Amino acid sequence: MAKEHDERDTIEQQSESGADRREFMRGGLVIGGSLVGSAALGCFAQDDQNPSPERAAVLEHVAQNKVDVAPGELDDYYGFWSGGQSGEVRIVGVPSMRELKRIPVFNRDAATGWGADDFSKALLGGRQSGDTHHVHLSYTDGTYDGRYVYVNDKASARLARIRCDTMEVDRVTDIPNSQGTHGIFPQRHKTGLVLCNAEFRTPQANDGRDMDDPSKYGAMHTAIDGETMEVKWQVLVEGNMDLCATDYEGKYSFATCYNSEGGVNLEGMMAAERDHLYVFNLAAIEAAVSEGKTIRVGDSPVPVVDARGADGPYVLRVPIPKSPHGVNIDPTGAYAVCAGKLSPTVSVVQIDKLDAAFAGQIKPRDAVVAEPEVGLGPLHTAFDGRGNAYTSIFIDSVVTKWNIAKAIEAYGDETVDPILQKIDVHYQIGHINASMSETKDADGQWLIALCKFSKDRFLNVGPLHPENDQLIDISGDEMKLVHDGPTFPEPHDAVVVPRDLIHPSKIMLRNGPRFELYDKMAEEDGVDLMSASQVIRKGPGKVRVYIVGAAPVFSLTEFRVKSGDEVQLVVTNLDAVEDLSHGMCVSKHDVNFLVNPQDTKSMTFTAGAPGVYWYYCPWFCHALHLEMRGRMIVEA
Repeated sequence: MAKEHDERDTIEQQSESGADRREFMRGGLVIGGSLVGSAALGCFAQDDQNPSPERAAVLEHVAQNKVDVAPGELDDYYGFWSGGQSGEVRIVGVPSMRELKRIPVFNRDAATGWGADDFSKALLGGRQSGDTHHVHLSYTDGTYDGRYVYVNDKASARLARIRCDTMEVDRVTDIPNSQGTHGIFPQRHKTGLVLCNAEFRTPQANDGRDMDDPSKYGAMHTAIDGETMEVKWQVLVEGNMDLCATDYEGKYSFATCYNSEGGVNLEGMMAAERDHLYVFNLAAIEAAVSEGKTIRVGDSPVPVVDARGADGPYVLRVPIPKSPHGVNIDPTGAYAVCAGKLSPTVSVVQIDKLDAAFAGQIKPRDAVVAEPEVGLGPLHTAFDGRGNAYTSIFIDSVVTKWNIAKAIEAYGDETVDPILQKIDVHYQIGHINASMSETKDADGQWLIALCKFSKDRFLNVGPLHPENDQLIDISGDEMKLVHDGPTFPEPHDAVVVPRDLIHPSKIMLRNGPRFELYDKMAEEDGVDLMSASQVIRKGPGKVRVYIVGAAPVFSLTEFRVKSGDEVQLVVTNLDAVEDLSHGMCVSKHDVNFLVNPQDTKSMTFTAGAPGVYWYYCPWFCHALHLEMRGRMIVEA
């Protein structure tokens, strides 16, 4: 208990003493009247001499050493958190750690109607749950371009794309021949492919054959076009694949393999002392696809390159101890760092040696240039852009800071110690990420520790405890824990991005696949979505109702349908004022959905027993909000 109180006192003291907390002012330069440390400018190097007002505000806020964000002030960074079993993505402000928004993705969300309105229901195929694990932004030239967020669904082998301008999902792609889609990663040189790993080995094809012969199982490494969201090709390998990564040049993608044994139970999956890192040669794979050197699996039309077994032109297997989990590429693009979760080490793979390994000039293991011992249960690694790496250690419940150059030196000289610091986290840390860590512009400001257990850190709320998102200051020579944040399970991964790279609209942008659907519908019915107020019978038992809303009234305050009719309710919000959302809720019909400013949404339902059913706006929009309603009259 004494240790626990000491730790909490330390956090409070750090929160009160910004000058002591953040020491990166040394070696600073003056921008816009503010002294700004060079370490803070890593992600702003393009125009730091003449910053835009928005960028200058971010720089000044960072320079003032602020951890606490006062009322009315804005955070310096957007954080994108995957929501795990919730099936959602969350937006968190950093460094305040305030949750700003939940983006429903694979889940049914009662607040917005996502998963039940017509567009999202079709997009999700009627499924109402998912398991979001890894969230990554689209890239251009090695850094985030602020266009898209990609996130996987491990439960149903899907990839979703969120538009950053609307912060809504616009595409969902089902991945064939795959189960347990886990690690994903976009290419970094451009918004090109998004690579997706199947974690679970299954029969290929999985149609009832070979179910009892695991030697014939395999897993798919899938390439999806990040612009069209179409599946381009797959590579079939023999082992389970875990985390995914891409290089900075578009040459390789990577997947850790933690079950090279091909086991189907715990003992079988832990037998080998080493597993490996799969390295996929993208040019060779695409050449094979274009030349037709592929197979078809089941009834899927996607071309599959069969790379099971030994190394070849398409896939290289770099031996890594033991049951590797995470693979992360440092900001220079020189090294891939793999964490062996059943080994106390991480392995540093020199990427420019892989060509020689593919050519047979060196052994794959020769590409490993360092293997520092970081602690029990290493999982993931983040970077600060100053040559240091930060690895999450699950069993020890610590973050280990180590230096990459010293680790390489120590590989041949055991007197060199690459470990710089370890800091306790609470407890059983999983993923870890740092601000801009997975770009060439890693800025070394903040580290996010996503801890799976919180135990005594917060008030008791029953058997299901919150998890603990912890914020660690890495701007100085030592890591300093500055914030605990309870969160609903399970934030699996996070990405932290300077706010000037993200530009969401404040009202709905009427473009994209959803509005293509509604524009086609309106053209078919000869109506204008922005003014239509009518009931159109589409055939026996089918009715389409168009309503527009502007605070505090709906254009239709009454419409009539027959009991048993299939009713499609199409609602447009005419208000063009930010933060003035409406919605549509129909009493006793399980109809409730959000309609943001300038947005159109629809929901289809079956009219119930004869009677009067009030519909109303459930989003507080006006002093006369309660009067924004009407009657659905259901006739026999």
